[in-house]
Amino acid sequence: MTYNECMDFIGSYSRLGGKITDLSRAQELMEHIGNPEKKLKFVHIAGTNGKGSTLEYIANALQYSGYMTGKFTSPYVTHYTDRIRINDSEIDEESLGEICEFVASNVSDRKYSQFEITMAIALLWYVREQCDVVVLETGIGGLLDSTNVIPPPLLSVITSVSLDHTDILGDTVEKIAEQKAGIIKSSSAVVLAKDNAEVTVEVVKSACEEKGAEFIELESCIPYADGGIISPFIYKNEKYVPSMLGIHQYYNAQTAITACVYLRSKGFDVTDEAIKRSIEKTFVKARQQYIDGEPPIIVDGGHNISGIGMLINALRYLSTRNKKIYAVTGMVDSKDYIQCLKNLSVHIDKLFAVDNFAVNCVSAETITDIAGFYTEAEACENISKAVEKAKALALENNGVVVICGSLYLASEYLNMICKKNKVENH
Repeated sequence: MTYNECMDFIGSYSRLGGKITDLSRAQELMEHIGNPEKKLKFVHIAGTNGKGSTLEYIANALQYSGYMTGKFTSPYVTHYTDRIRINDSEIDEESLGEICEFVASNVSDRKYSQFEITMAIALLWYVREQCDVVVLETGIGGLLDSTNVIPPPLLSVITSVSLDHTDILGDTVEKIAEQKAGIIKSSSAVVLAKDNAEVTVEVVKSACEEKGAEFIELESCIPYADGGIISPFIYKNEKYVPSMLGIHQYYNAQTAITACVYLRSKGFDVTDEAIKRSIEKTFVKARQQYIDGEPPIIVDGGHNISGIGMLINALRYLSTRNKKIYAVTGMVDSKDYIQCLKNLSVHIDKLFAVDNFAVNCVSAETITDIAGFYTEAEACENISKAVEKAKALALENNGVVVICGSLYLASEYLNMICKKNKVENH
């Protein structure tokens, strides 16, 4: 198959597939393609926020220690293959075509999801390339997520848990935590991020007791005094300076450090040097991504109340440094966009609203109607025009441009500047 034929095949499935009540559909898919999940070792990651960053910290530490490390993330940020990687390399088009053709010739006519088909392709590639370990991120939830067909992993990791996908996972943090804790398996272990509510801790500990899994306690993490938008911290008497922005990164990093130390007991020689290098060098697109320039730009794909809250922490810090904030904002209607806008808008000096970046995006006029109660807001015809206006104001007023509200919007912006750079470099 060519790349386009692969995309057509994957796109022929729906985003969520048919309704599921158990893992039988994903298990059947694995059986049809030879059960690649049984030939791999995994670190399995679930959570509402922080999964992507934590995955990169763990995977990069393994990579820097010399291990062939598979990375499976959800969703892709700028293009399909950036979610299926080994070390620093995405799946190549030739391998994608060959594996996709194999999957297509072996699947049944069941209503699989695009995610399930993508996972099948990824696992087959990891087996083909003889990965030492795969760091695997769930799609939605955990208990009924198709990634949960894997055998007991080396380690389960649960990051920050909060309200999101409430129509699927439940309308309380406790219910959502129960879904995330569904990745915990017998004769395994779990690391739980420190920035979780007590109810989540109780749910996870209860699941560990029920399944005979080890609950790994995290030590206290101390924010370093010279913090700010970059959040240095001290953990186990060692100072770390994450390259990614946001106070929440020291929680993600602390979780990853603990996970890496635990993996030593499973035979992986993850060095202290590799762990520190990973924390201080890892960079993830669209996670409070800082693009230096005149003016500076922050691109953030946080799209739920908790994710927006993490961005707000950075905006507060910038305000204390007399920086004006000019936001280009778009949101989708599957999230609590009204509350997100209320929380965000009070920290913005002017907001430029955009739409047409996703099939279910909220109209720019609706965004301005809501945000207009809290700050100056203007609807724009497209993202390019909105960024142009925001940058002009930021240049005039010692400001920062923030692209935020949806990962789809962040992706569109990053692709837009990538295309622009390619044109300029010709």
